[in-house]
Amino acid sequence: MNQEDTPINQTKGPKKNATLAMAKFLFFSLFGIFMFFVPITISDRSSIPLDHFVTLFRQAESAVYVYIFIILLLGAVYPFYTKKWNKSATDLVLSIFKILGFISGALILFGIGPAWLFAPDMGPFLLNSLITPVSLLVPIGALFLTVLIGYGLLEFLGNMMEPIMRPIFKTPGRSSLDAIASFVGSYSVGLLVTNSLYKQGIYSFREASIIATGFSTVSVTFMVVIANTLDLMSIWTTYFIVSFIVTFAVTAITARIWPLSTMKDDYYPGSEPQKEALQKLGFSTRMKKAWNEAIDTAATNRSFFKEAFKSLKEGLVMTMSILPTIMSIGLLGLVLATYTPVFDFAGYLFYPLTALLQLPDPMLAAKAAAISISEIFLPALLVVEADIVTRFIIAVMSVSSVLFFSAVIPCILATDIKLSIGKMVIVWFIRVVLTLILVTPIAFLLF
Repeated sequence: MNQEDTPINQTKGPKKNATLAMAKFLFFSLFGIFMFFVPITISDRSSIPLDHFVTLFRQAESAVYVYIFIILLLGAVYPFYTKKWNKSATDLVLSIFKILGFISGALILFGIGPAWLFAPDMGPFLLNSLITPVSLLVPIGALFLTVLIGYGLLEFLGNMMEPIMRPIFKTPGRSSLDAIASFVGSYSVGLLVTNSLYKQGIYSFREASIIATGFSTVSVTFMVVIANTLDLMSIWTTYFIVSFIVTFAVTAITARIWPLSTMKDDYYPGSEPQKEALQKLGFSTRMKKAWNEAIDTAATNRSFFKEAFKSLKEGLVMTMSILPTIMSIGLLGLVLATYTPVFDFAGYLFYPLTALLQLPDPMLAAKAAAISISEIFLPALLVVEADIVTRFIIAVMSVSSVLFFSAVIPCILATDIKLSIGKMVIVWFIRVVLTLILVTPIAFLLF
């Protein structure tokens, strides 16, 4: 027997710790997968367990409305409390939108205001179809995300996906963590990771730009809101898989075309570039490496209750940050879509494509595509009465388009990745076009 093997083979302590870490990794990861990805039927309604939890909480309607009012108020005050409201022109504009979001939300909650605000497809629709589910799904989802990403699953998947990142997306293997963090966590978490690795010299400017505009999409919890709004929860797994595949297929294409392909491979000023060489490991070696890193993460992580409390706190802060903005920009978008021809005109940008693809309602789909630049949920609100092919296509597009002004674009502007608004709008347009081309034949095959 090797002398250095003796402590592991003969000491009960390390064996016990390794077994406990393995049990934590398997239990929490499988539980997280169950909560987010396994549809179950309760009261003749098929949905994932997370969504059933939200439905349960929504039954206490009065308490939920009080909670929403508090969140809107705190969200409006928060930029001034943190003294970040005037750090940039973008922060100033968003802080104003947060105040307007609180005011409009309060008017709707208390039933005060002009008649147009209380039309069925305005304030009440926005409150019931978007604000209420988002306000509950984000913190509850953050709580359960603890078990999905906090005990090794993120590291395991990141290692296993490493060989495909550089050849397909032209980004380092570690960028798989950003992609997973965004999809199962949130775009804000993904962007925090991206910005940190860019400043460390692990990503170049071009790589960070590809990751920020291609991986920082809405999370699973937001996808549930979209699926619920468009009555797609009965095919949740299909919707998630198609959205996942299409989003990253579009990212693989945009990484190879202008403007992202022509961006410089400069590194963050003052950082030491750490260019990654792709590790050519055999499957069994890579699996062992992924397994060991997952077990190490599970072994070193804090207790579930501490992690859950931390995640819940972060989820509530995120809810405060996005809810007033979604309220104000969402209402503005609905007003513009209902009472002005702004998005009708913008829809003509996409109408030739939606007509060529023979979508059932090409003009409505084109209008929904155009409005996605303002707020990610507005396309879903526009097509809620459409046929299932159109609803499915727009639901996937809402995820795959990635960039929108109510959240992701300001988040990118707040990082050290100096992408211009003009370049981001161009990337958004390209992503929407590519998404429509890719997802339409899939939708016709499915339905």
